[in-house]
Amino acid sequence: MPTDQLEELATPAAVVELAVMEANIARVAEYSRKQSLALRPHIKTHKSIEIARRQLASGSSGLTCATVHEAEVMSSVCDDILLAYPPVGPQRAKRVAALAERVRMTVALDSRTAAQLMADAARERGVEVGILAEMDVGMRRTGVSDIDSLVELCAAVAELPALRFEGIAIYPGHVREHVTLQDEKIAALQRTLDGALDALRGRGLETRVVSGGSTPMLFRSHEIKGLTEIRPGTYVYNDRATALAGACTMEQCALTVLATVVSTSVAGQAVIDAGTKALGREPLPGGDGEGYGSVVEHPEVVVARMSEEHGMLDLTRTGWRPRVGERVRIVPNHVCIVVHLNDVVFGARGDQVVESWRVDARGRGQVFAHA
Repeated sequence: MPTDQLEELATPAAVVELAVMEANIARVAEYSRKQSLALRPHIKTHKSIEIARRQLASGSSGLTCATVHEAEVMSSVCDDILLAYPPVGPQRAKRVAALAERVRMTVALDSRTAAQLMADAARERGVEVGILAEMDVGMRRTGVSDIDSLVELCAAVAELPALRFEGIAIYPGHVREHVTLQDEKIAALQRTLDGALDALRGRGLETRVVSGGSTPMLFRSHEIKGLTEIRPGTYVYNDRATALAGACTMEQCALTVLATVVSTSVAGQAVIDAGTKALGREPLPGGDGEGYGSVVEHPEVVVARMSEEHGMLDLTRTGWRPRVGERVRIVPNHVCIVVHLNDVVFGARGDQVVESWRVDARGRGQVFAHA
């Protein structure tokens, strides 16, 4: 795209400071190399082919996806994809099997039902799909809840035709405290993982892959003995929640929402044209802060309230008084939500917009039933 000024963009707009994003990608790639951990970034944060290319060029071993549509889109640039979501439902397993005809597919799952569905679909297509058995280590979302169940699931997967047992997956998403306060949960996670790996070895089940990791505890991943790969996603852009957890600084938040002040009529507030449809309505985890985003230029100012197209800035703790028409940049609480609300993201160097890219993997990839 031709070079433009930021001030020429229609708002609200998702803008990435390219130098910051590039440094984020390089930092995590170097950490992974230094710690001998395979890096398989989760593309749920950016959902963009262009950014996936840059992550792969930096040395990523493959990509992680949350939806089959994401995997289908990313198969155009990556031949080694992990779907970190159980292939349950009449269409998921079949679409995964279709993908496995042209790329190396691995799926994380936590039930014999999901494993059987995947095996049936893979056998029908004449392909092989890798399987990671997921174990819950504290998130209480998906994953078998005890070691005996994990061993039995892994043994069952190893016996199913058309499936390739690869190992196990964990997601320490419950470790969201500040990085200096994570010791207790990391120690508990290690005990659980040690017990699981010992039990699997006792049954003669080889875990070639132990996949885990998340952005809030990203730079402590090497402390988890036995881990072979990490799947961080948010790190590529970072956000306010990540910064407040100490996993990055506010200066390392690459994506902001460029917004325009549209009203200052109410005393003590300014209204911007970025509401829930631009910022999402994601509170900070654990009550660690307030609001739905903060102003880059005035970090003491937060988006205190929102409606669909309105964001109310709280000016009661600042001497700054914006004028109508003034542009501001908002660091969102949860960047993944914000990206999914956009069709296009703009890349800037300083005040110059020098490129843009599509959010290619938005949505579910569905088609009209009677198209």
